Amino acid sequence: MKFPLALLSLGLIVVQGPAVLHGRQAPAPARGDVNPNAVARLPKVLLIATGGTISNRTGGRLTGDELLKLMPGLDRYVRAEAEQFANVASSELSIPQWLDLARRINAAFDDDQELAGIVVTSGTDTLEETAYFLNLTVRSEKSVVVVGSMRNPSTLGYEGAANLLEGFRVAAEPASRGKGVLVVLNDEINAARDVTKTDALRLDTFQSRDYGILGVVDSDRVVFYRAGVKRHTAAAEFDIKELKDLPRVDVIMVYQGASGDLIKAAVDQGAKGIVIASAGAGATSGTQGEGIQYAVSKGVFVVTSTRTGSGRVASGRRGRAGGGDTRAEPILRIAAEDLAPVKARILLMLAIAAKADGAAIQRMFTEY
Repeated sequence: MKFPLALLSLGLIVVQGPAVLHGRQAPAPARGDVNPNAVARLPKVLLIATGGTISNRTGGRLTGDELLKLMPGLDRYVRAEAEQFANVASSELSIPQWLDLARRINAAFDDDQELAGIVVTSGTDTLEETAYFLNLTVRSEKSVVVVGSMRNPSTLGYEGAANLLEGFRVAAEPASRGKGVLVVLNDEINAARDVTKTDALRLDTFQSRDYGILGVVDSDRVVFYRAGVKRHTAAAEFDIKELKDLPRVDVIMVYQGASGDLIKAAVDQGAKGIVIASAGAGATSGTQGEGIQYAVSKGVFVVTSTRTGSGRVASGRRGRAGGGDTRAEPILRIAAEDLAPVKARILLMLAIAAKADGAAIQRMFTEY
């Protein structure tokens, strides 16, 4: 190969292909060769796979180890390990499995001080519930990231591998520490407390509505713009070490002409708490007020939330239509603040399991 003398004298030669050093061709690095020292410096992240669409390919579900193989370039960011917790749809996970999952995460952080973070795969249908439960029960400031996908591995446009890779990057990011459990999909980072699934099919389904995302995952780096201020993870007060299950709490929706019989039936079937997904900021309908009074008379906690998707139920408006004088029932009538009904249910279950009284539970809804 010949080059103009002027370029040779200035050393301005760029050669595509094998490098040329001092007139000799340098050996091309073998594909897959990794500097052991560089690998040792990478953060260690554990994948705990529970199943969901992200693994649900035609002919059988992918395992955690198989999911790791879907992400070329993962070893540029982390030292990844995987373990299989479950391999089912998210709606098939039981409450005892939730408890076991939280305990497993806590044990992993306790047993391996080198672990920088944990990624949990989940189906998207109840992902926000699993993430919020972990947000209240994981006792570490290290990052826990929940990921999923809207399309399965056998579908054109499967985004699961990209979501998973971004989840690993966020879990390894030092700035993720102390921000609670995070949900990462579609290049966006959301807080487990705030995020909700807003569309049955679209890829941008997970949104935090008025509060907005915490940050983004771009090609160059992970960027955070804000952090939540509510209590979570290491600052939470819930101890699940010895729990085998959680108390039954049901969610009842308000709709025009609704009967209070469903509330009474839930109480008679053993519910220790009822979450009312109210119209607006606390309104009930039909004979639901009578059902609420029945629940209170049986010593059942009643938490009023809103079905609107955003907004706050203040403590003075805990079921105003047909609900009686709430001031006479300060112990059992609770306002959900801005928690969505399904998340209010999780907090109430944990609060009842902790044997909290009504005043303490109202405080929890304010703080969490």
